[in-house]
Amino acid sequence: MIAKPIEILAPPAVRPRKTARHAAAFVALRWLVRLGSIVFCLYLWQCASVQKWTLLGARFENVPSPLQVFEAANHLAESPKVGAHLRSSALRIFAGFSAAAVLAVGVGLAVGRARLTEDVAMPPLEVLRPIPAVAWIPLAILLWPTAESSMIFITFIGAFFPVLLNTIHGVEGVDGRLIQAARTLGAGRVALFREVILPGALPAIVTGLSIGMGTAWFSLITAEMVSGQYGIGYFTWEAYTLQNYPDIVLGMVLIGVLGMLSSAGIKLAGRWMMPWFKYGTSL
Repeated sequence: MIAKPIEILAPPAVRPRKTARHAAAFVALRWLVRLGSIVFCLYLWQCASVQKWTLLGARFENVPSPLQVFEAANHLAESPKVGAHLRSSALRIFAGFSAAAVLAVGVGLAVGRARLTEDVAMPPLEVLRPIPAVAWIPLAILLWPTAESSMIFITFIGAFFPVLLNTIHGVEGVDGRLIQAARTLGAGRVALFREVILPGALPAIVTGLSIGMGTAWFSLITAEMVSGQYGIGYFTWEAYTLQNYPDIVLGMVLIGVLGMLSSAGIKLAGRWMMPWFKYGTSL
C-alpha cells in the first residue's frame, strides 16, 4: 500500500485589522464628532442668548450671542491694535514658558534621581507651589524694574510647577527593572540617563509641558489685566471697563483658542520626539 503524500496547507492570509482607508475614515469620523460638538455648543449659546434663558440661576439676558461676538471679531481684525495685542501676549508666553520649561525639567530630573537634591530643593518649592499666580503680582512689581519683565515672571511662575511635578513623577515612575538591566549590561551614568531615564520620563514631561502651557496662559492673562498695556488680557479687561460685552467674550474665546493651539503644538512636538510611544486611538 503506497501512502499518499501529505499536503501541507498554508494558513490563510491574515487580513489587516485596519486598512489605510478604514484608518482615514476613523480619523475623519473623530473630527466630525469634535466639530459637531462645537457646533452644538454654539447653537445652545445662541438659543440661550437670544431667548434669554435662565439656567440654575445663571441669566443669559446680558450675554452676547455668537453672532455679536463674530461681528466684534471682524471689527477687531480691522483694527491696527490686534497685531500688537497678539504679538505682546505671544512674546510673553514664549519667554516665560521657555524659561520655566528649561529650569523645571532640569530641576525635576535632578530631584527625581538624587535624594540629596530632593531634600534640599523640594521643601522651599513645596512652600511656594500653592501660592497662586495672582498673589505674586504685587511682589513681581516690586522685584522687576519694568511691567514687561514682571508679566514674564508671572507667566514663568504659572508654568514652572506643573512641569516640575510631572518631570519628577516621570523620573520616579521609570521601571526599576529597566535601570537594573541597563546597569547589568554595563551602562554608565550618562548612558543610563540618556537611554533609560530620559526616554522613560519623556511622556510625563510632555504632559507637564502641555499642562504648564495652559497655566501659563492663565497667569499671563491675569498679569496683563493688572499691569499690561497691550495683550489679550488687557484687551479683555479694557472691554470690561467700557462695558463692551461682545469684546469681553471675544477676548475669552481668543484666550481659549490660543491656549488650545499652544497645547496642541506641544503634543505634536511630543509625538515627534517619541515615535515609539503609542497613544490611545479608541473612541
